[in-house]
Amino acid sequence: MTKIVFMGTPSFSVPILEGLLSQNYEILAVVTQPDRPVGRKKILTQPPVKEAALKHGIEVLQPEKLSDSKEMARVLELKPDVIVTAAFGQFLPEKLLYAPTFGSVNVHASLLPKYRGGAPVHYAIINGEKETGVTIMRMVRQMDAGDILTQQAVPIEATDNVGTMFDKLSVVGKDLLLDTLPLIFDQKITPTPQVEEQATYAPNISREDEKINWEKTASEVDCQVRGMYPWPIAYTTYDGQRWKIIAGRASDKQTTKSAGEITALSKDGIDVAAGNNTVYEILELQPAGKGALTAREFLNGVGRKLTIGEKLI
Repeated sequence: MTKIVFMGTPSFSVPILEGLLSQNYEILAVVTQPDRPVGRKKILTQPPVKEAALKHGIEVLQPEKLSDSKEMARVLELKPDVIVTAAFGQFLPEKLLYAPTFGSVNVHASLLPKYRGGAPVHYAIINGEKETGVTIMRMVRQMDAGDILTQQAVPIEATDNVGTMFDKLSVVGKDLLLDTLPLIFDQKITPTPQVEEQATYAPNISREDEKINWEKTASEVDCQVRGMYPWPIAYTTYDGQRWKIIAGRASDKQTTKSAGEITALSKDGIDVAAGNNTVYEILELQPAGKGALTAREFLNGVGRKLTIGEKLI
């Protein structure tokens, strides 16, 4: 039986781990990030992959930093045939990358060499791509630069956000990995080197990236909002208070008002002037200190004093 050490952290990784278990691979251990405080109350929370591993009675290793750690020594001691990673969140030391018989492979949520880095799904949506996908790749020391083993494209629909795309890509990644591993073990696959000149990058989203720039067109704002939901969530500012924008859409309306100006209020949405005379309609938002509200709920409650002509920053 082929022996695997699996490395992953978020919910994206869980179906991939479950898929490996369904094929009777022997999962020697799961390596994931440490438990982290979550939410306003900072409740210490296990990563989704840890929860899945414990459910199956699999040994869990949680290094703060993998390099030269006791957890790394444990992985080397286990002598896996292959290491599989999927959104693990740390670099693997070179000593570990090449230790297994079949090396280390990664399930990456983009069509490499596009969108190397930690936020490939976010940037694919933010940049208005019509498709993204999954790449199964050989891991090397350089980030997401290894040879491509297999790829599968997945369309990005106009209603997709980061959450829905992660769900789709996780399933595709699971199936593609399960199809690819036997080809690796039987040496029936020819790796394809990445073309460096075609590489683009998707670094982790910064706080500055989360701000909505109303000088952008309504379609660009829509891509940003969808490309940051359900995390980290794009925001704008009104009267010194932060509004997280959960959902909206680019309207067919046109306006001559300045960017960020509220142009209409209705039971369905809050119209805001955007770049190039376009209008973005806020459908759902979360004002500071409150839960998520539809535009109607907001205007009937905490936003009832909002008026046309006021500006979002």
